[in-house]
Amino acid sequence: MSGSSSRADRANARAVEGSRGKSSKPSPQDSSTALGTTRDPLTEEFLRYLANERNASPRTLKAYRHALTSFRAENKTRWKKCTPDDFRNYLFAVMKRGQARSYVRLQFSALRTFYQFLAARKRLRHNPVREVQLPKMEKKLPLVLTRQQVDELLTAPTREPKSRSAPSWMPLRDVGIMELFYSSGLRLSELAALDVSDVDPYTESVRVFGKGRKERVCPVGLPALEAIQKYRVTANVHAGPLFINKARRRISARSVWLVLKRYVRRTSIPISMSPHKLRHSFATHMLDRGADLRSVQALLGHASLSTTQIYTHVTVERLKKAYADAHPRA
Repeated sequence: MSGSSSRADRANARAVEGSRGKSSKPSPQDSSTALGTTRDPLTEEFLRYLANERNASPRTLKAYRHALTSFRAENKTRWKKCTPDDFRNYLFAVMKRGQARSYVRLQFSALRTFYQFLAARKRLRHNPVREVQLPKMEKKLPLVLTRQQVDELLTAPTREPKSRSAPSWMPLRDVGIMELFYSSGLRLSELAALDVSDVDPYTESVRVFGKGRKERVCPVGLPALEAIQKYRVTANVHAGPLFINKARRRISARSVWLVLKRYVRRTSIPISMSPHKLRHSFATHMLDRGADLRSVQALLGHASLSTTQIYTHVTVERLKKAYADAHPRA
């Protein structure tokens, strides 16, 4: 081991030793809080690496910090001295608390990436997390809306009486938001981050910065472009954030979520609704109409084709149902 690694380990050990006997509940608003007021040097170096060299989003950094500090809260062994049994015991403890398998796998994905960083930068020879067998993901097919339900949702803002305190342009903004969600299959964070300059009505496309700040260009349908243009003219939005709130600041992702939930209550849609279900519906309807899987993968911004393949299962299930309903000898 190098001298710098040894010094980091000694500093880490002193930090952990100093945190013993102290209990502090991390504030959900402060993602930088580790155990109490003590910071782990290796964790901080790893997070700086993710931010500066991997261009990780604030959300990813928060999730990775939580994963590492959660493990440290239950195991005070130095990172380089941890064994596979340490992580098996932690896995057992997390599963015993009834955490979802997706949550468990996310935690261990962060720990595995952290040890890959230690191997590359701190000459660690062995990754103990790799020997831990994780529970398999539950295969749940995403819920999607029918085309009739999508139409009902997209027209809801124009049917609902406007609040007296709301600006006259707000229902038009809400139509533009939902039309763009369904038209281009954007993620919630991607849509909220859009600027006026990102939408090009001449090429009928929108420039999006997805996970890892990877840029992609997505087509936008004419109904969405017309809805956005009508909103912009009425709200006098010509530059800066595309979708704004009453204070004329960029609308937050949470506000977009609440907008969607409010309009769902005005429809006959029987399921709980989220912006991601519009993304699911976009992908499924594209495949239903003959789009190839690679194209849908590119439109969604998926790094792996296996992530997109779940929508083929949804399409097959829909075909089976149509067959069972229509065929005389099904």
